Amino acid sequence: MNTTLNPVSLPAPAPLLSRSGWAGFLVALIVVCAVAPVLNLAVPQGSVFHLSDYGVGLLGRIMCYAICALAMDLIWGFTGILSLGHGLFFALGGYVMGMYLMRQIGLDGNYKSALPDFMVFLDWKTLPWHWTFSGSFVATLFLIIAVPGLVAFVFGYFAFRSRIKGVYFSIITQAMTFAAMLLFFRNETGFGGNNGFTDFKRILDIPIATPHMRMTLFVLTGLTLLGFFLLSRWLINSKFGRVLQAVRDAETRVMFSGYSPVGYKLTIWTISAMMCGVAGALYVPQVGIINPSEMSPANSIEIAIWAAVGGRATLIGPILGAFIVSGVKSWLTVAYPEFWLYFLGALFIGVTLFLPDGVVGLVKKLKGGSK
Repeated sequence: MNTTLNPVSLPAPAPLLSRSGWAGFLVALIVVCAVAPVLNLAVPQGSVFHLSDYGVGLLGRIMCYAICALAMDLIWGFTGILSLGHGLFFALGGYVMGMYLMRQIGLDGNYKSALPDFMVFLDWKTLPWHWTFSGSFVATLFLIIAVPGLVAFVFGYFAFRSRIKGVYFSIITQAMTFAAMLLFFRNETGFGGNNGFTDFKRILDIPIATPHMRMTLFVLTGLTLLGFFLLSRWLINSKFGRVLQAVRDAETRVMFSGYSPVGYKLTIWTISAMMCGVAGALYVPQVGIINPSEMSPANSIEIAIWAAVGGRATLIGPILGAFIVSGVKSWLTVAYPEFWLYFLGALFIGVTLFLPDGVVGLVKKLKGGSK
C-alpha cells in the first residue's frame, strides 16, 4: 500500500487586479479624494447632494469597520483562522491615538497641564510609564502599529507553536479580549476606567470639530482602506498568500511539503492585528470617544459577521459586509433599537445556513445562472 503524500499544490499566481478591478479602484479613489469633499464643502447644505457632517462621520466609521473586516478575511477567509478577539487590536490602536489626543487637551486653551484631565481629577502627580511617548504624534503613529502588532505576535507565537486551532483558538481569542476589557476598566491602569477617553479638542494643533478636519479624516480613512485592499490583494496573490490558502485547505500536507505553517500563520495574524490597530486609530478622532466597551467580545463577533455576510476569501466581500451590516445597524438602532441584536443573530444564522459564500457568492451564482 502506497502511503506517500503528494506535495501540496499551490494555486497559480494571479494579477493584482483585472482591468475592471483597476477601473473600480480608480473610481473609488476619485470618489474618496474628490467627489466626497466637494459634496461636503462646496455644495450648499440645503442641496440633496450635500453630504452632511453626520453622513461624513457615519461613512468614516464604516470604512474603519471595513478595514477590520478586510483584516478578518486575511486570517479567516484565506488562512482558516477564526478570531473572536480582533476587537482588542482595534481598541488598542484607538487607545494609542486617544492617549495622544488626551495630552492635547491638557495643552489647549486656558487649561495647562502635562496630565490628562481625568488624571488631574484622580489627583495623579505624574504620568504612568506607558504614557511616556503619548505627547509625540510621530511616536503615536509608530505605536498605533507596534502595540497591536506586538500583542498579536506574542499571543500568536505561543498559540500557534502549541498547535491550538479551530474552535479552541477562537475561544482563547475571545477570552483574551475579555480579560483586556476587564483590565482597562480599572482606574489604576491609567486608561480612564469606565469612561475611557473623550472630549478631544485638537490633533496636530488643528481643531477636530470642524467640517474640514472631519473631511480630512474621512479622506484619510478612505485612502487607508483602499491601500490595505491593494496590500491584501498583493499578499494573497503572492507565494506567501498561496501558502496561506494551502494551510487553510490542507495544513498537514503543507508541513510534509517542507513549509512551516507556524511562521506563515504568525505573520498574517500579526499583519491583520496591525490593520485593525490603524482602523481603531482612525476611528477614535471621528467618533470622539474610546472606552473599554470597544473590547467587548460582541464587537469581535460582529467583525466576523461582516466577513461572513459579505463573503469570505473574496477581499471585497467583507468590505461590502461591513457597509451592509453597519448601515442596517445605524437605521435599526434608531428606528427599532430593541430588535437590533435579534436581527444580528438571525442574520448570522441565515447567512451560515443559506448563504455560506455571503453576498458576493450569491451575486456570482445569480450571474452564473443568468448566462
